[in-house]
This record gives sequence, C-alpha cells and structure tokens, in this order.
Amino acid sequence: MTRDIVRKARLSGERTEDIESLLSSMEADKFIASSDVLVDMAHLVMLTRQQIVHEDHAKTLMKELLTMHESGVPPDAFDPSYEDIHAGIETVLTKKTGGDAGGRLHIGRSRNDEVAACLRMRTRDIIIDQLEAVCRLRSVLLSVAEGHVTTVMPGFTHLQHAQPVTLAHHLLAYEQIFSRDYDRLFDALHRVNCSPLGSAALASTGYPLDRMYTARILGFDRILVNSMDSVASRDFAEEILACDTMLLTHISRLCEELIIWSSSFVQFVVLDDRYCSTSSIMPQKKNPDVAEILRSRAGTVLGAFVSAITIVKGLAMAYNRDLQDLNPHLWRGISNVRRDVDLLAGMIETAEFNRERMEEEAGKGGTTTTELADTLVREFDIPFRTAHHIVGRAVRDGLLDLATLDKAAEEFHGKSLSSLGVTQEKIESALSVETSLSVRRLPGGPAPEAVRSALDNCRKELKKDVEQVSNKKLNISASLDELLTQARRIAQL
Repeated sequence: MTRDIVRKARLSGERTEDIESLLSSMEADKFIASSDVLVDMAHLVMLTRQQIVHEDHAKTLMKELLTMHESGVPPDAFDPSYEDIHAGIETVLTKKTGGDAGGRLHIGRSRNDEVAACLRMRTRDIIIDQLEAVCRLRSVLLSVAEGHVTTVMPGFTHLQHAQPVTLAHHLLAYEQIFSRDYDRLFDALHRVNCSPLGSAALASTGYPLDRMYTARILGFDRILVNSMDSVASRDFAEEILACDTMLLTHISRLCEELIIWSSSFVQFVVLDDRYCSTSSIMPQKKNPDVAEILRSRAGTVLGAFVSAITIVKGLAMAYNRDLQDLNPHLWRGISNVRRDVDLLAGMIETAEFNRERMEEEAGKGGTTTTELADTLVREFDIPFRTAHHIVGRAVRDGLLDLATLDKAAEEFHGKSLSSLGVTQEKIESALSVETSLSVRRLPGGPAPEAVRSALDNCRKELKKDVEQVSNKKLNISASLDELLTQARRIAQL
C-alpha cells in the first residue's frame, strides 16, 4: 500500500519507479522545505487563533513543527514515494502526532496555495540576496572609478577606437546598468511578495480563515485577491527569471570586455590570479576562466526563463500539474546569481588596470577627430556636415595637418581653413586627448568634473538602495519573529 497520506484513500495500486520519479518533485522541493515548515506554522497559528483547531491539537502539532524548524526537516519527509515535500511533512507529522491531531493541519488549505506560498517565500529570499549583491557590485564599481577619474582610455563603437573617455566614465556606464537591474529586481519583489494562502485548490474555502494575518506573520506585503489567480499564476517566477536574464546579460558584457582587455593584444588589465586558470600543456598561459564562465551564465538563465514561460503558455485556469515542472527551471535560473554578481565584484576590485597602455591607446585611431570637426564649427562657423567632410577627407588622405585640411576645405567649403584663421597650433590643440575630454562637461560626459559629479550622484542613489533593501529585509525578519513567538506560545499552552 502507498505510504503517501494524500493518495491512499482515493487511489489504489502501487506505482512503478518510473511513475514515481516523474511525479515526484522532491529534488526541487529541497529548496522550499524550510519555507514549507514556516507556512505550516503560520497556518496552524491562524487556525488556532480563529478557533478552527483546538489548542490541544495545535500544541501537539506545533511542538513537532518547531522541532523541524530548529533541527531541519527529517530525511523521511523526502522519501520519493511522496509526491512532494508537503505530503512528506504532513505524513511525518501524522505519524508523530497521530491522525486526530495531524489530520487537522490541512484544514482550509490545498497543496496548490501551499506550494505557491513556499515558492514565493523562497524566491523572495533569493531576490533579497541578489539585491544586496548588486549593491555590493555597484559599490565596487564606484570605488574603482573614483581612483580613475583622470585615467584616459579609448572609448569604442563597433569595437573600433571612437572617442577618448576615462576608465571612470566607462565603469560608471556599467554602474548605471546595474542600478537599473537593482530597480527591476526590487520592483519584481513587490509582485513576488504576495500571499496566496487561503485560496485553497482554486475556489477559496468555507472556513473563516484570516488571510491577512497569515500574510503578515510570513512577511508578505499583501494577499493575492483572486483565488484562481493565486494558485494558477507563475508570472512572479517568469519575471524574476527575466530580470536575472538581463542582469546576467549585463555581467556577460562586462566580462567580455575584461577578457578582451586582459589579452596580450590589449593589455588594459591584469586580473588577479585567483580568477584565472592555466593550461595543462602550455606553461605560459593565464586564462580568464572565471570571466569566461560568468559570460556563459546568461545562456543558462535565459534557458531557464524560456523553459518556464513555455510551460505556462498553454495552461488553462487554474492549477495544472505542469507547473511542478517549472520549479526546477526557476531554481536553476536564480539560485547562483548572487554568487555570480559577487564574483564579478571581486574580480573588478582586485584587478590592476594599466594606465599607461590605456593612455597610449586613447588618442589612436583618430579618436579626437570629432573634436577637430567640432572646433571648426564652434570657432570658425563652418556647418557641421561640411566640417565632418573636411576632416573625414583628411583622414582618408592620411594626414591631419593644415595643408591636408586646407585642400579638403577648398573641395567641400570653397575656401581654405588658413583663410579663416585656422592654425596648425589650433589643429593640434583640438586633436589632443585632454581637449577632447575637457570640453565634454555636460552631465553624463567624460570630463573629470562631470565624472566627479556623476560619482556623487551615484553614491547617493546607492545609499538609498542599500537602505531600501535593508529595511525590507528587517521587516520580513520582524514578521517571522512574530510568527515564531506565536508558535512557541502555542507549543507551551
């Protein structure tokens, strides 16, 4: 006879190992076992408070639940003959407390709203860990940028030298990207942190449950108002997977640059040895392996997102067992993101940037010719497109001296630059990296004063975000403390 307490009355016959392995979610349920105990405790506290379960039964059950909370869910509950951890825990509790007490824990509840609550709680915890990690990464980027406000380097478009920037300006570009990743994650947390408890299978329940109370003591911000939506929707999982796909894509972009910059061709950066590996045959090799694997991680998370959203796309209301197969993709996608973000932060924090090589390349490839064209516009009233043609033709001809520019100006402007008062000294000044950087003082520009102002603003925003996620974490912790206080009170009745 089956050991599953949920199955044994309605269904008969022994399942084959293949059927059990297909239907069992135990491997993925390891992620939510501790959350399930908290959900059980909150539900029991509420049932007792609403006088649905007698205090004697509640005391017996709560003692066992507190033991599970403090010592861990016993291995017996993970037996694969149980379809899921919820049935496993209920079966273990019933064996320990007897059917008269154990059989009352599930009053007014389905595994459908139970698992949805557990998934949301575990996802909530993981998002908070990710938010804290993203804040740490942004702090590292700001600290490193602060030391390189005047470290000049080439900026690139199409991987070609484009215009001079500074290393600080380049790093701040990524800080801004990661600040938006923070915003997306925190916004997603608002939709994740909603309680489905009380929705039961799909149509709520006739018991006088207090949904608001269980939501509050489990740290949820609010309840989900439609019972069918509560149990059938997994858009919270899709959303966090989408957010993490974007975050890992941005990590991949930065890692790609670190890989290129650390090459013998470029030599802009030396990565710390701990983030590198060597070859089993070539003794000279120092390979940026951590950056390479982090670069690949976006594909893993994207795959999990595509799998999850594809599972959901064809499901009619309300709960369908297909949703069980979504959970492994959720955990596979989001569980290691915090680690990935922290590894990138450590890699940047310990990197040694080669100022000399960056400066050497900053003016190559005609990076300052835009400023020469702009100088002709600003100081000599030449239309920009004409100035663009003049400088472009001189670049094609291979020289940016006055004679070559004069020849190009006569072709495109009908008069020489010399006749307008342009001198060789003016050309050389416009073509200097220092000039190109110094005039770009607009907010968001690479001029040192603009970068310092941006750093100040970024630090203020980061401070607000750190406080925001810290407050959220404290509020959830306070709610769970209240839950444990009430649980211990019942256990001591």
